[in-house]
Order: sequence, then C-alpha cells, then structure tokens
Amino acid sequence: MSRFLFLLVLGLGLVGTLAFVLQPEGEAQVQTALSVAEAMGGDTTGYARADVVRPFIFPADHGPHPDFKTEWWYYTGNLTAEDGHRFGYQVTLFRIGLAPPAVVPTSSSDWATRQLYMGHFAVSDLDERQFYDAERFSRGAAGLAGAQASPFRVWLEDWTIFSADPSGLPMEIEFATDEVALDLTLTPAKPHVLQGDRGLDPKGEGVGNASYYYSFTRLNTTGTVTVGTDTRPVSGLSWLDREWSTSALDDNQVGWDWFALQLSNGYDLMYYQIREADGTPSRFTHGVVVDPAAESVQIDGAGTVLTVTDTWTSPLTGGTYPTAWRFENVGQGVDLTLTAFFPEQELDTSVRYWEGAVQIEGTMRGEPVTGRGYVEMTGYGDDPSRAS
Repeated sequence: MSRFLFLLVLGLGLVGTLAFVLQPEGEAQVQTALSVAEAMGGDTTGYARADVVRPFIFPADHGPHPDFKTEWWYYTGNLTAEDGHRFGYQVTLFRIGLAPPAVVPTSSSDWATRQLYMGHFAVSDLDERQFYDAERFSRGAAGLAGAQASPFRVWLEDWTIFSADPSGLPMEIEFATDEVALDLTLTPAKPHVLQGDRGLDPKGEGVGNASYYYSFTRLNTTGTVTVGTDTRPVSGLSWLDREWSTSALDDNQVGWDWFALQLSNGYDLMYYQIREADGTPSRFTHGVVVDPAAESVQIDGAGTVLTVTDTWTSPLTGGTYPTAWRFENVGQGVDLTLTAFFPEQELDTSVRYWEGAVQIEGTMRGEPVTGRGYVEMTGYGDDPSRAS
C-alpha cells in the first residue's frame, strides 16, 4: 500500500500551511527528520474524503484530485543492463493540499498556490551495493511543479512523469540528480488493479479513513540508468501505486510494511500490514494476488504469516529494520523467502524510511519460483526498540 506514505506528508502541514498558499514570495521551510508520529498532523477540514465506492475513469484519474488533501504517483522497479548489471529504483511525486478548495487566497500573485509538491528519488546499484537518494519540494505555482490529466504530466522542476499518448499510457519517467539519472518508458503488461473494495481501501477506523487506490503491478520497462558518467541501456519491470486521500493513522498505529513482488511465473503480489504500537499487525492489513491473465484475488492478514528472519541497524537513525522475511499465504499456496539485495537502502529524507529492492525465492502451489520486488517500511527509524 505503500503509498500510505501520504500519511507522512500530511505532517507537512508543519511546513508552512496557509502561509505557503497566501504569501507571494519566499520558499517553504521544511523541518527535517520528522518522526512518523510527528508527521500525522495537519488539518483535514474542508477536504473530500474517500468514503464511498466510486467509478474510476481513465485517463482522468491518472491526473490530480485537488479536492483531496494528498495524493501520489509512486513507482518502483527492478532493471537489468545489457551486461547483466542490476539496479532498483523508486520515484515518487506527492501533491499535498495546503488549503481546502473553499478557502479563498488573499493573493493573486503567480506564486500563490494551494498545493505543495514533494519528490523522492532513489536508485539502488545492486551489484555495487550503492544507494543514491534525493528529495525536493516546490510550490505548485509559476510552473515549478504541478499535475494534469490531459496530456498526462506530473512534474517537480525537471523531475517529470508524463505520457505522449492521449490514453496516458505508456508512461515515461525522467528524473536526474548530479549523481544518477533515469530515462524510462513504462508499458503495462497487465491492466490496472483496483485495491481494497473496488478501489476504496480502508486504512483505519472511521468513515473516510481510506484512500482511492489502484495499481499497475507489471509494467514492462525500457530505457537508461546513469550513475556518474556511466549510462547503461536497461530493461525490466516496474510497479505503479496510485492513491489519493484525506486520512490519518489511528492513535495506536505506528508504521507499516509494504511489499510489491513480481514472480517468475507471471504472478504479482502486493501486501501491506499496518503495525500497532505493540508491533502486531493492525486489522487494516490487505493484499492482492494478480495472476498472469490479470485476474486478482484479495488476501488479508488472517491467511498470511510474515516472519522476519534478519535485521539491520541503521547508523543514521539507530533504528533496526527487517531485511529478510518468510512470506506464507496458505490460500494462494505461497511460501516465499524475501531478502534485501543489501541493507543500506534507507532514505535520508524529511521523514526517514526504508525502501529497497529485494530478491525472491520459494514456491507457489508446489512449483519453484523466483523474482524481484520492492519493500517499504516506516516507523522503525523513529524508535530503535520497535523492530519486529
């Protein structure tokens, strides 16, 4: 569900809130190293809520939903160069509402805005065991950042996700820093999947504590990865999680673990568990298994056992993260071993979290499978005692 990271950025109401919307000049001052608990703030009054099942309309729903507090376009992928060199990547653009639609700005300046955009970018050089990450913020004004449905485009300065096709597909990613760059084309191998109840995915108690959520679980990917001065043609698979919401964690929820797994037999598996303060999974735990023909089956915590088999302690935060797991689901006949390619895939961003590439071995319905995937974990870096 990953894409539950919007709960982190709700706390960016700490960033500047209405002053950012109403003042024509000056940059937002971003507090760094927020904990997950600190990032749960932010007034949600006046925003739309995800509280009923709705139809999804494309390509419109690839674009922004400004009536909601937060949304994101979240991509992860595993790529291989022509010489066999392996990479993982994450690119995410978040839109964060700073004032509800009904609030009238007091400034007519081109710099005035209701929207803040945040971007995260990470590349894992899996064979060199090197991790590169970056973060940006910008106001959704003066062309600096924004989102549109037709033609589809989301951008934060020169970090851009777009499509040249009226359908919004395939999608293209162009992200770069001084150290690394991606130039990728993503073409769906399967249609989108609606998560939860026909796309309405509850995250906690109370009406509206949910998101609208769809995924492309298998995107054929081609393009280039650049590390330093070395540019390599690559191919592989990507995953898109797309959510928008006005929501918050329950008081007893401290973090989450999210898994996006692509298997060699053509199956894809998404699973997330929200952790309670005592380390146990919340009942708001959800997953989906998508077969090669794009038929999906919902799974939950009742039929799933997730066992941590190894951990790593971050020298940056002192938090201890799981880095290897056994994932079992009896109903789908799944028994998988998941192992991080290397442990040092923690993002040093405004809210620190771990998001990295994993390799997969195991069985599904008695047949051996392998694969690659991505795991996101939050809440561990906030409290070193909370690793389970």
